[in-house]
Amino acid sequence: MTGIKTTGEKKLMLFSGRAHPELAEEVAARLGVELVQTKARDFANGEIYVRFEESVRGADCFLMQSHTAPINKWIMEQLIMIDALKRASARSISVIIPFYGYARQDKKHRGREPISARLMADLLKTAGAHRIITMDLHADQVQGYFDGPVDHLFALPVLTEYIAGRVDRRKLTVVSPDAGRVRVADRWADRLAAPLAIVHKRRDPDVANQVTVHEVVGDVRGRVCVLVDDMIDTAGTICAAAEALFANGAEDVIAAATHGVLSGPAADRLKNSQVSEFIFTNSLPTPGQVAADLDKITVLSMAPTIARAVREVFEDGSVTSLFEGDA
Repeated sequence: MTGIKTTGEKKLMLFSGRAHPELAEEVAARLGVELVQTKARDFANGEIYVRFEESVRGADCFLMQSHTAPINKWIMEQLIMIDALKRASARSISVIIPFYGYARQDKKHRGREPISARLMADLLKTAGAHRIITMDLHADQVQGYFDGPVDHLFALPVLTEYIAGRVDRRKLTVVSPDAGRVRVADRWADRLAAPLAIVHKRRDPDVANQVTVHEVVGDVRGRVCVLVDDMIDTAGTICAAAEALFANGAEDVIAAATHGVLSGPAADRLKNSQVSEFIFTNSLPTPGQVAADLDKITVLSMAPTIARAVREVFEDGSVTSLFEGDA
């Protein structure tokens, strides 16, 4: 007989970086496991040190890190953790990135620009990642940048279930805040059996986050409008779109997005906006000051969805089956 046979069973191990440990703990509880103890610290010059407190040899490792602020620090920490797992002989390394940093830089709009979303994929692959599990990418084509399996999760079922229970469906209109989000809004409209409207805007290519709203395409007068987007960053687009809807006779406006980035002036814009409720998932931690100042923010958990996806990957099941008919 040649070779050696083993009777060992597969082992799932779940790890978390320091960016958003609360979500990782929720996922761990759903899976019935504990997060692997990890020693992580910063040196005086900002370098990051990571060491896992138990052996990962031969294990199927799932590493969670959401790319929140300071985004470059947490991306680097994730790359270092992947490298540590690779060098410790992990059987497989699946990185769970609820919010994928640099996904907006998915193509060249003008000459001499980078495609940073592709660079991110190359960094993850070079570090040693075998699979990416992520959620509601800004552009679907980013999946193709990674040379390996990518499981793209959707917050649509969670968000629409909440909206359906909160709003009178007969008065509901789904609104895309710009032409680029029409496909996403169309999925929402199909699922909620609601009409679709679009806010037409024009962005200044030389001024970041500068938006001018022009007109509303569709009937929103007397309607409860749900503005849908993949993320709300500085909140300029969503708040300007809401103003346009109210100017066109909307009865109420609710904003829903998977990722609540909420950078810079977002807190003030949300606070001063006429929008009655902002709905996010916990793909990113809600900035403490924003959560403290605003009582119209609702955060829905994606931990059950992520945990189910991890279990399907570990058991060689189908992640797609989680969303058949939803996306």
